[in-house]
This record gives sequence, structure tokens and C-alpha cells, in this order.
Amino acid sequence: MPLPLRAIPPSGPPDGGEWWAAIPAVRQVLTEGWDLSPITVLVGDNGAGKSTLVEAVAVAFGMGPEGGSIGSGYTTRPSESGLRLSVRRDIGAGRSGFFLRAETMHAFYSFLEDNPGSGYEPAFHRMSHGESFLSLIGDRMTRPGLYVLDEPESALSFDGCLALVAKVKDLEANDSQVLLSTHSPVLAAIPDAAIWEVGEWGLRRCDWEDLDLVRRWRGFLESPERFLRHVLD
Repeated sequence: MPLPLRAIPPSGPPDGGEWWAAIPAVRQVLTEGWDLSPITVLVGDNGAGKSTLVEAVAVAFGMGPEGGSIGSGYTTRPSESGLRLSVRRDIGAGRSGFFLRAETMHAFYSFLEDNPGSGYEPAFHRMSHGESFLSLIGDRMTRPGLYVLDEPESALSFDGCLALVAKVKDLEANDSQVLLSTHSPVLAAIPDAAIWEVGEWGLRRCDWEDLDLVRRWRGFLESPERFLRHVLD
């Protein structure tokens, strides 16, 4: 089922002095709300607001802003925005959730080592970057719930991205919802995903083949020397 989000500022209209309030995509969500689909993919350039939005959704569900399960309590240095979202929890009380935030996963592995659970915990620090991500996804994303992933492709090869696509579709088939931000055209191509392109216009629905990300990658792969000439010259 779609998960309607209604964004509510901490107190009244967003303060113009808040850095996140100046991001067009955030302003749009605060004004109009945002409906998540069973699989929602955010695509856009650096600084467009993707991570700010997925972080706010994760926090609204009780996940730590630096990653982890609902109620994990993991934190190192608070740096999250003041953005708060009010979310109608259609996935129901007691359901699972996990926030995979690529930039903080190394520290999260150390947290897991220092705070072992009752069951077996893989030795993530002994794995390669990509292997640890896929192991974590396979270990933590199993039950129906809401799963939020912020740029997971940073650790994944092409084949690793394909494996994640299969995992996301498995989650959807088992009554879960996935919110994912990415710079990868492979992850953006997850079948039946609702793709939102983020930019100076705010948020807009977009077909995969019309994404600026896809057009640029296609152009580069067809003629890398043409693209690199502009960079090197």
C-alpha cells in the first residue's frame, strides 16, 4: 500500500534561516506532502536534497539518522537537519525497518561489534566494502517493513547493484516498502519503482529513460573522449 507522508515543520512555517528550508525539494514536501510507493527511488545531483529527505523519513519511523534498525540508538556525532516529517504508519506497529546510510556504515559496523546482539553477527570489518553492504542487507532486511537506503551503490559493483535490485523486488513481494536514493542508473531502473527526480525545480516524477542521470551516462558510454575532452581541457 502507498505510504502517504505529510511533512510538518517543527513549529509553524519553516524558518528561512534553516539551511534545509531553502532546498526546493524539501520546501515542496513541506507544502504538498509526499506519497511513497511500494518502491520509491530518488535521483538527483549532489546537494539536491535526497539524503535530507530519506534521513527525515527514517527518523520519523524511529530509525537513527546515521543508520540502523528502529530504536537501535546508534549515534556518533549528531548532524541531521531539523526537518521533521509526520508519517502515517500504514506499515503498522511492530513492523521492521532499517536505514542503510552509506557514509556512516563503517562506524555502524564498529557499533555492532561493541554491542553484539543475542544471535550471530557477521564480522563486517573483515569483508570487502561491497560484501559488507550486501551481507548487512541480507541480514537486516528480511521481515515486512520500511527499508530506507541512502546511496547504497557507493560500495557496490555492477553485479552488486543487480543483486540489490533483486533484493528490493523480493522485499516488495513480501509486503515491504523501500525508499532509496541513488546516483546509479542500475538502481534507478528497478522495475515498477516510482522515480522522483530532485533538483532546482523540487521533486518531479520521471521515467527512467528521461532522467538526466541516464542521458548523461548514455552519452558518456557512447563517446567518453568527448566528455573527457571538456574536463581535461
